[in-house]
Amino acid sequence: MGTPAMGTFVTGTDTGIGKTVVTAALLTALRQRNHRAIGMKPVASGCEAGADGLRNADAEALIAHSSAGLDYALVNPYALAEPVAPHLAASASGLEIRLDRCVAAYGALSTNADFVVVEGVGGWAVPFGPALMQADLVRALRVPVILVVGLRLGCINHALLSARAIEADGCTLAGWIGNRIDPDMARCDENIATLKDRLTAPCLSVLPHAPALAPSGFAEYVSAAADWIAQRGRRA
Repeated sequence: MGTPAMGTFVTGTDTGIGKTVVTAALLTALRQRNHRAIGMKPVASGCEAGADGLRNADAEALIAHSSAGLDYALVNPYALAEPVAPHLAASASGLEIRLDRCVAAYGALSTNADFVVVEGVGGWAVPFGPALMQADLVRALRVPVILVVGLRLGCINHALLSARAIEADGCTLAGWIGNRIDPDMARCDENIATLKDRLTAPCLSVLPHAPALAPSGFAEYVSAAADWIAQRGRRA
């Protein structure tokens, strides 16, 4: 058995701010550096039923941008039908989200990869169950966190609160990536400058507003983040 992969967890300041795009871009950038990189979406709600069971579009996007030969059940152990908060979707399906199942899937993926990039669900403070939070999974995986900041009005508050929560939960915030989701945001560059000044973790990348660009097309914009992940792997 080879050396287990290095892991990184991608979270966001909210839902719908580009975690999947960033994760897919990181996978592409790592693969361009000749690394075997695999994406994982442990918990996903809003899945569609098909011939092979419930499938999540974000998880399938990660598979498409990962190294080949992935078992969907390992990439997305909890595929939940209802497009609501995961603890509610799990309850509606009669399921209990368990850490051991997620950790086991991560372990199986990591044996066949250099790097596993794990995409979270929603923002940071997401419940998985009555006594289980998303932060519990990150602690169990023992991986650092990259925060995707959706650049729109309110992003400074959202980013600072998210960073504070990540650190308060005993996790390591390695850096943040800005994503220009609002092309009309007033004083966007000044907001980015404020975030760089106020957040203790470094800015690894800022993505342009390019809704027509495929996730792989953002690989060049996340090169600094991909280099950080790769360098961390070499130091391990």
